Amino acid sequence: MEFLVRTENTLPPDTPDDVREELRARERERAMELRAAGVLRRLWRVPGRGATIGLYEAADPAELHDALVSLPMWKWMDITVEALATHPQEKAP
Repeated sequence: MEFLVRTENTLPPDTPDDVREELRARERERAMELRAAGVLRRLWRVPGRGATIGLYEAADPAELHDALVSLPMWKWMDITVEALATHPQEKAP
């Protein structure tokens, strides 16, 4: 199944810079692991905000949930998930 996942970073603004950078580094590392596993298919930044839009692929919502909670910044994210279904025009004739 494919899922459109929107995230907004809610890390408190008074978070020390060294803590913020450590979390970002760990987040990048985990995202690369999810890419290698084929779970994170595409990722876009939302200009001007601490937000992303990602295309994820997982067997079911539970597997997607496991992937999302594995992200180091999970506790500081506002996340919206939309399950995607193939449009009839996208199906092979």
